[in-house]
Amino acid sequence: MNDFAAKVGLTGEQLEHLLAILVRNTVILIGIISVAAVMTLVERKVSAWMQFRHGPNRVGPWGLLQPLADGVKFIFKEVVVPNGANKALYVLAPALAAVPAMMTIAVIPFANDVVLFGKNWGPLVVADIDIGILYLLAIGSMSVYGVILAGWASNSKYSLLGGLRASAQMISYELSMILAILAVVAMAGSINLREIVESQAHGGSIADWNFWKQPLACFLLLVASFAETNRHPFDFAECEPELVAGFNTEYSAMKWAIFFIGEYSAMAVMSSLSVILFFGGWSIPFLPDAPWYLGFAAFLAKTSVYLFLFVWVRWTLPRFRFDQLMRIGWKVMLPLALVNLLATGAWLTFFGPPGAP
Repeated sequence: MNDFAAKVGLTGEQLEHLLAILVRNTVILIGIISVAAVMTLVERKVSAWMQFRHGPNRVGPWGLLQPLADGVKFIFKEVVVPNGANKALYVLAPALAAVPAMMTIAVIPFANDVVLFGKNWGPLVVADIDIGILYLLAIGSMSVYGVILAGWASNSKYSLLGGLRASAQMISYELSMILAILAVVAMAGSINLREIVESQAHGGSIADWNFWKQPLACFLLLVASFAETNRHPFDFAECEPELVAGFNTEYSAMKWAIFFIGEYSAMAVMSSLSVILFFGGWSIPFLPDAPWYLGFAAFLAKTSVYLFLFVWVRWTLPRFRFDQLMRIGWKVMLPLALVNLLATGAWLTFFGPPGAP
């Protein structure tokens, strides 16, 4: 390895560090795609369990190979492009909807410093940047372009209406989501996601989690997450009276699947963000010095609870009407988020951060 490092102009330690970064980033990227695939099976199994059915049980034991079978099916299905569609934007739209969700995973810290082979490789995150929250919000908001362009480029009135509905709700609820996040940022005094986790983990107690300090912000972010990911009861990309799927009606084969990869990736990102902001991230109550692999397991367990909640709500609550959706977003969520942020600012001004002397 040292000979190869010398040929490329790097020291052995620099080459070793570069390889570690490539391995870490590859594992995280494959992980987020795998979560999207596994969630298709979880969605079916949980809905079947709630409705006293079996769900997929033919492909592999307990139906575990069903996501693989679905992937093979989508790859080999015929791609149909509607007449009159804008082909360039029609092809680009699925990527615009899915890639931002995959890019935002780059700033999610999954664990504290990874120690392997006697070396500290740093935190388990692709990019530990100081503006992690800003990056996540900026890149994540770009997915709305994929939704609206998919509806418009398909040359279908129903697809266009579905795209308009979905983009309107995503923009509306994004305001409440940002204000809820700002309340936590004000409490932590940082927009670095790793530092926000550490601000909840230093005491080693569950009482340090932001959930107890910002319960309203936690609830607002949860509701906004359903709207941002177009999940039930806010899945207004679809509309039952029209009997169409919304902005992706005219898509087929792998292009159609990419939209759902983006949706499940966004669910994973929003679940991870909620865990980081309100439930201590990788921290384990009463084990402040737990090794990184236990912290990583704790992070996955907390995120899994949130992902289960996404599925649970879908098969439990009825869909709102569109006027109810917009009324809740602008007349309930936004005022509550503003009041919560104002109250947080007033508390910090007069009393200082919680736990301060």
